[in-house]
Amino acid sequence: MALQSRLTVYAAIAGVLALMGGIVYYASLDNVSLDQVEVELTDVTLREAGENETKLTLTFLVKNSSEKIYVVPVIEYQLYGDDVLLGSGKYSTEDVALPGRAQIFGGAEVPLKNTFILNKSEVGSEIYQSIINNEVTNFVAEGMIITQSTWSVAENEFRLKNNKKWA
Repeated sequence: MALQSRLTVYAAIAGVLALMGGIVYYASLDNVSLDQVEVELTDVTLREAGENETKLTLTFLVKNSSEKIYVVPVIEYQLYGDDVLLGSGKYSTEDVALPGRAQIFGGAEVPLKNTFILNKSEVGSEIYQSIINNEVTNFVAEGMIITQSTWSVAENEFRLKNNKKWA
């Protein structure tokens, strides 16, 4: 009787490990799809100009060229204007539960907007004035985008250019 109960325990442990391995394998099937994310910096707009602080609205166009549905919880970036570092920013929906985030369906393009706060003390008055006067024409954002499905998370680095034509 003792041998039979030991075999049952060992079989149960082997079954649980096989089930866990199957879950990990199934989750890894999404990794290829999550790495196919495409992102563009489509617009940089002056939203508010103050004496010491300016707000820019950045629009990232996220394209899903795969067949899987995913969300974008984080886009971390450093923004450059005419090859000068303006600072870093972050688009984040990490505080929203997965079902509440904007879903990006296969073949879809979704614009994600983020407010970038530019401080005069961090960039100097000359660059700050050129941003306020709409004289900066070349914006570059480089950083990392995180894509997430129900089972997997992927991080992809990017470098995006936007040649701004001010109205």
